[in-house]
Amino acid sequence: MKRFIRKFMNYLKIERDASGHTVKNYGIDLREFSKFIKDKPIDKITHLTLRTWLAHLKEREYKRSTIARKLATLRSFFKFSVREGYINSNPAVSMSTPKQEKKLPIFLTVDEIIKLIEAPSKENKNGLRDRAILETLYSTGIRVAELVSLDINNVDFIGGIIKVAGKGKKERIIPIGDKALRTIRDYLNERKVSTQAQSKPLFLNTRNERLNPRSVRRIVDKYVKITSKKRGVSPHTFRHSFATHLLDRGADLRSVQELLGHASLSTTQIYTHISSERLKQVYNKAHPRA
Repeated sequence: MKRFIRKFMNYLKIERDASGHTVKNYGIDLREFSKFIKDKPIDKITHLTLRTWLAHLKEREYKRSTIARKLATLRSFFKFSVREGYINSNPAVSMSTPKQEKKLPIFLTVDEIIKLIEAPSKENKNGLRDRAILETLYSTGIRVAELVSLDINNVDFIGGIIKVAGKGKKERIIPIGDKALRTIRDYLNERKVSTQAQSKPLFLNTRNERLNPRSVRRIVDKYVKITSKKRGVSPHTFRHSFATHLLDRGADLRSVQELLGHASLSTTQIYTHISSERLKQVYNKAHPRA
């Protein structure tokens, strides 16, 4: 089994050009499965083996979303193994995905977002950087991984757009607001770096290295503690808030899907549920016979 897992991981890296995050998670899932089946030969793995594996995950109280991800990993692995001729049939092909719990994502109001964005100091380089990070997250709705991978030349200060590499290395162009561009420009001026600089990371840590997602999480946590009592706020909350506020103000779902870089419209539709819930709250509070 380990030999075939290595072949699959190489396929993900070389042929699929999958992100490091994806490769890492697939590796974790497959090694965990291999340990569970005690290195049973790949051609001896059956539908029953996988059902036993899923039952084991449920007993260990894994979330449904985690179980679904692990099952998706096995589907991809066995599909690859069939195509390469390592096995004759895919034991995961008829496995049904666990029904997902419908959880509405956490989002902030416009006032809460503004308060959070304006919390960093404008008197020092780190404060300017932090404000630029928060403004950019809210102005564009990009993922944290997309934010930290930005180079200075990915920002078009004249055209008011940024170029990001999303999931699957798919590039997309996103509008960015004047306020976010202004904060980025202030930060770069403090760094004494030209806005025309080529292939230099946009956001740096104190060692002048590219920021990583964990650092952005710490930055967001720092200002959330100062400005908000709401639990569960993370860098991704800016993305949820971005989408919710656009829909609340009349943006169409297809446009929001494109801005977020969602492959499927169904992924974006969760934000319509948020808006619907808010309308219900307003109705119940305001209507005399609600």
